[in-house]
Amino acid sequence: MKLDKYEEEVLAEFESGALLPIATKEVLEQIRESARATATKDQRINIRLSAGDLRDIQVKAMQEGMPYQTLIASVLHKYVTGRLAEKTPVTQAGQSGVA
Repeated sequence: MKLDKYEEEVLAEFESGALLPIATKEVLEQIRESARATATKDQRINIRLSAGDLRDIQVKAMQEGMPYQTLIASVLHKYVTGRLAEKTPVTQAGQSGVA
């Protein structure tokens, strides 16, 4: 299989040990919990997304090390259980925008 230039760069960085995981043990455990919570899948839905949104979701899922459908189910589960929180914008002074 022939790799393109980007794939060759990623492979070289991986093989050299230059790639570092972005998720901490705590984050990975939260992801596992979310996956377990959404493991019982007894209903099916169809949803239309823009190609760009789907691609971005797939990239995020890859970064998190999970299938994109699991990520979508996890986000929806967190939303309906009230555990999905928005990030607070950071001001120029480096403090959160909350007063």
